[in-house]
Amino acid sequence: MQKDSKNKIVAIFEGQQIRRHWDEEKELWYFAVVDVVQILANQSDFSKARKYWNKLAQRLRAEGSEVVTKCHQLKMVAQDGKMRLTDVADTEVMLHLIQSIPSPNAVNHLQDGYN
Repeated sequence: MQKDSKNKIVAIFEGQQIRRHWDEEKELWYFAVVDVVQILANQSDFSKARKYWNKLAQRLRAEGSEVVTKCHQLKMVAQDGKMRLTDVADTEVMLHLIQSIPSPNAVNHLQDGYN
């Protein structure tokens, strides 16, 4: 028996996991930003992806972008199995973040999403 996709807390994208959370009240998916950054920026491990996201967020804030302020924190299961606060973004905000990642990988995935 297949579970409804809204019950799954992990999405698989190009063979890699992206943690996510369904907000029933707002009817929105929230995705772990660092997981998406790790895939699109071709970061080899979580620590590098987290540093990349921190630097990107700092640059976006300096440019006056409101995208980072639209990110929230939710507790999600971390690699060590513990619940930890994680930066998350809904689909709309995530698309804006993806546009900010200087990577041909990110551009290709954006184009795929619009085709």
